[in-house]
Amino acid sequence: MQSSFAQNESDERALINVKNGISISKDSLFLLNLRFRMQNRFGLNSASGEDLDIDRVDFRIRRLRLRLDGYVLSPKIQYYIQLGFSKADLDLESGGFAQPIRDAIVYYYFKPNFYMGFGQSKLPGNRERVVSSGNLQFADRSIANGFFTLDRDFGFFSYYTYQTSGLSQFQIKAAINTGEGRNPSVGDKGLSYTGRIEYLPFGKFKNNGDYSEGDLEFEDRPKLSLGVTYNWNENAHRTRGQLGSLLYEGRDLNVFIADAMFKYAGWGAMAEFFKRGSKDPITMNEAGDVKAVVVGIGTNMHLSKMISRKDELAFRYASVRPDEIINQYQNRLEETAVGYTRYLNGHRIKLQGNLGYVWNDGQIEIQNLDNYWFATFQVEFGI
Repeated sequence: MQSSFAQNESDERALINVKNGISISKDSLFLLNLRFRMQNRFGLNSASGEDLDIDRVDFRIRRLRLRLDGYVLSPKIQYYIQLGFSKADLDLESGGFAQPIRDAIVYYYFKPNFYMGFGQSKLPGNRERVVSSGNLQFADRSIANGFFTLDRDFGFFSYYTYQTSGLSQFQIKAAINTGEGRNPSVGDKGLSYTGRIEYLPFGKFKNNGDYSEGDLEFEDRPKLSLGVTYNWNENAHRTRGQLGSLLYEGRDLNVFIADAMFKYAGWGAMAEFFKRGSKDPITMNEAGDVKAVVVGIGTNMHLSKMISRKDELAFRYASVRPDEIINQYQNRLEETAVGYTRYLNGHRIKLQGNLGYVWNDGQIEIQNLDNYWFATFQVEFGI
């Protein structure tokens, strides 16, 4: 969040700038950046990979977001607010009540390379999750992200960047949170602790490209970012930590994540590895119903090439491999997909087409999962 709108304090007018969204500023005391984006989608889905029968036609607004950020009183005191209004954004597809608040956090910048935040935001977890959904090269994130990501939580956050005497730099991130995810109710006695370190051996990416998929900037030198995250969630109450259905009893969880982003001359590659563990992942109620923590291993790999300044082809393979102890409650899943994106104004205005296939290796009725193929066309439009 940078401002170039500071004016002489005797000037009482508010200034408006529309270069990057809509910016309203008053001297060095106030800055509001206003942006919106929407993703309109058409999709086809087959419940069985054995034929091409179309079982579901998907017309919907996948995401509709309003974002506000800036500072108040001083550029050192910054804020970030993001609201979601689509059915999926509100968690109405899986939850019992609407949750429009996605991010609501205040930051204090001690120095340009060191700041802390208090509020609700994304945890410093896997790279694909922290990448904004507006900067993805596929219409949706991978199945591995869906099962193992840390997602959002409420609490304290800190960020520090150490620049070496050369090009390389380290980024250190940490968080202490409720462990219960978005908009938590009154918490329990357990908290969530997250630490992450990233190493950029060849220096910074253009336009923060280590958190934007696809090499739209055509890096003229190889750029690489390596990241490692560890999360400990004490007395978690959801099957996937900050996400998932409610367990019958709280469980201690741990998640290890390693990921990498590479870009050069229009080529891009991203890889992620997840491992979630719990000593006793099975919970049961008095009627004998079972809810299990999703423990196991996940992988996600992308390879992409900009075939012109506006066009990109991308390939994905992802997998979810549950531990043996929960095999009867969760199948092994694998996904492969190919994507084409036409960038009209970078990631802000683009057309996306995806074709993919998801399969599992079990016949477990409790999950009611079948192999299926999917095709998606999506328009991203925003400022």
